[in-house]
Amino acid sequence: MKHYFLTLLLLLAGLMPAKADNITVNGQQRSYNVYAPKNLGENRPLLIFCHGYNQDANWIQNSEFKNENVSMEAVCDTAKFVVVFPNGIDRAWDIGGDRDINFVKAIIEKMASQYNIDRNRIYMGGFSMGGMLTYNAINKMADIIAAFVSCSGPSVVTPNSKTRPVPILHIQGTADNFGSVQPALNPWIQHNGCSTTAKVISNYNGFSGAKLHIWGPGKDGVEVRLIELKDKGHWITKEPQVYTGKEIWNFCSRYSLNKTKPSVTITSPKAGLIYNSFAPQGTATFPDITITANADDPNGTVSKVQFYDGSTLLATCTSKPYKATLTGAKSGTHTLKVVATDNDGETASVTTSVTLTASQTLSLSQRFTENACTPAGWISYDGSEKRIGYVGGHGNGSRVMQLTGSPRAFNYGYYFRNINGNRHDGWIKYGLPESSATLSLAPGHYVLKFKACNWNMESFGELEFAVEKAAGSQAVASTTYKPTANIGNNAGNGFSGVTQQTFQFDVTEQGNYVLAVYSAASGWSDGMVGELILSANGYETTGVKTTSRAETPTALYDLQGHRLAQAPRKGIYIQNGQKIVK
Repeated sequence: MKHYFLTLLLLLAGLMPAKADNITVNGQQRSYNVYAPKNLGENRPLLIFCHGYNQDANWIQNSEFKNENVSMEAVCDTAKFVVVFPNGIDRAWDIGGDRDINFVKAIIEKMASQYNIDRNRIYMGGFSMGGMLTYNAINKMADIIAAFVSCSGPSVVTPNSKTRPVPILHIQGTADNFGSVQPALNPWIQHNGCSTTAKVISNYNGFSGAKLHIWGPGKDGVEVRLIELKDKGHWITKEPQVYTGKEIWNFCSRYSLNKTKPSVTITSPKAGLIYNSFAPQGTATFPDITITANADDPNGTVSKVQFYDGSTLLATCTSKPYKATLTGAKSGTHTLKVVATDNDGETASVTTSVTLTASQTLSLSQRFTENACTPAGWISYDGSEKRIGYVGGHGNGSRVMQLTGSPRAFNYGYYFRNINGNRHDGWIKYGLPESSATLSLAPGHYVLKFKACNWNMESFGELEFAVEKAAGSQAVASTTYKPTANIGNNAGNGFSGVTQQTFQFDVTEQGNYVLAVYSAASGWSDGMVGELILSANGYETTGVKTTSRAETPTALYDLQGHRLAQAPRKGIYIQNGQKIVK
């Protein structure tokens, strides 16, 4: 009972991670929390710890790893290591495949770039389903991770014969399917060459409810350890005598890989970056892409760093800074690879991808397919919090929602809000410079199709759609739309009557632009948009180059090519193939 009251108090207190961040993996944005102590220094260890099913990084960090006296951050501050709490997709993990293995690898590369971690001292653990993922990682990442820990997460795999002997710590309560733990550990005990008879320490750390089982040391001096917690259920133990955070660190810190190969990380461009270019067929151009990297060697020096676009060598650097430029790139996905070679001839490589699209039609909502996330390429602001995509695991605030009511006008919608009520204080935008996408538009006429409604505004609130210059946020076109449907503050509610709307606008200057959607200038106004499709409807310049007075009563057209029933009192229109000012 005390555990649940403590959890509730922590949630009410609104404890937040030290830092939330994201990374693109296999074209999908993933998120995580990271804590790094002050005065960390260089060449320090890294621990990656994964949450359980239906949990997230905030929960595991701020609830499961905290008690009245100690936290994982306090352990980090004392021992000087970095800890990362990743977010699973839909609060779950791929415990048999490579999707989340690649995610963990990407985190390691980013931590190496940001904090210069010691690649010989990288550790991984998890609770429940996160522990199951950890066992999956043993066969696939034993050459990268020095030691593994599972808390209440059974092994879902058996050892691969090619996997090195691996140190394993498992922590489990006797009221939590404890009888199945040792049978699952036995294959690992045998694989490590440990004695099948354990050394048992009762009253472990002076705690009568704890018993430690030790198998080993086996090959390479590794051990398999099991901490048995009497009458404990499916949660992480936080008793002062057996605090899980300390137990993890005390076990893992005994092991190191002693690797000799060099390491290399790509520091720019941002992984998964997408350049969208609207231009006449065959004329789309893309900016130069600068590639920078860090490289080091644990037992020597880096002799050269080579940069590739696919199989094409771009540059070879023999000293810092390690840098190359991709120029004149064509549309498509470019796999950028960096290879580091040390003085012993050993190599290491890393890749990232950049996608260049020559668009005529672009679905701006193509990433509205994951519930509770800020999608890639998008940024939201509600007057208080700014969220830069991709970030997953949002429990509230501006985010993509999966709508499940019936009938419904669309399956996924991007909800955004205005907390303070100030004009333009609540918005979502695509293509801002700090996001992972850019939107380049050539002079021409464009059409944006969208569906929109309100989330929790019975009297409805107007939405403003705008096209702005990426630099300076100057609006070049805008329109307002007042929804006629309101979902009613519940994703399970049905809603209908949402018809596709059209926003037509002209661009007169080549450049990078941003699509913005603003909620009304009133407190807690909101909006929900979906099925956003941007199309080019012609690339002829729409600026007025010649003017004349209309003298003949021939047919009149507006700048979109629609015939006018009668002459306007004033404005710009087309007559006899010329643009006319009246």
